Amino acid sequence: MITTIIFDFGDVFLNLEKEAQMEAFKHLGLEGLNEELTAKNDLFEKGEISESDFLESFIKFIPNASVEEIKKAWNTIIGDFPLYRLEFLQMLSYKYKLFLLTNTDEIHIARFEKKVGISFFSDFYQCFEKVYYSYEMGMRKPDEKIFTTILNKHELSPKRTLFVDDKKVNTDAAESLGIHVWNLQVGKEDVVDLHKQKQLPL
Repeated sequence: MITTIIFDFGDVFLNLEKEAQMEAFKHLGLEGLNEELTAKNDLFEKGEISESDFLESFIKFIPNASVEEIKKAWNTIIGDFPLYRLEFLQMLSYKYKLFLLTNTDEIHIARFEKKVGISFFSDFYQCFEKVYYSYEMGMRKPDEKIFTTILNKHELSPKRTLFVDDKKVNTDAAESLGIHVWNLQVGKEDVVDLHKQKQLPL
């Protein structure tokens, strides 16, 4: 029986506007993240480089853009967070032990909190036993260590734990540790269908 659920954040609760971000960077002269910028993003999501170091790494490829313009373009990925998903999560929190585990950075979290406001994000965070951000943990999914850290710290049984994420590489890593998983298909499935997908009592 599942007693604990670990949720991803982006494209599970918060809608991500990936095309809008691509368009914003294209407007600045960047066709998309290349290998160098992707590597910098991984470091930033693990808290290994500062916000300024990360943003300035774009200057090499779009020298005419300001740091402020780059930051604004970076944040265009933060979409809306439908209220019905928060209400669903609040209902779940009465029956299950919940955790949030997301690969993210301080820029995106600050933008999310500003966009939804303190009342909304406080209600959201209060649903969880603990919120885990990759940049605070110094590791990111799909590294197995990020899952074992949470399992060990909270004495969770993999057999009683469900992990929900939109990226298969992440759910595969969790599943290899014996954790139950749901690889949510963005655009086809919604997190509020959890009880139908995994036959969980609500």
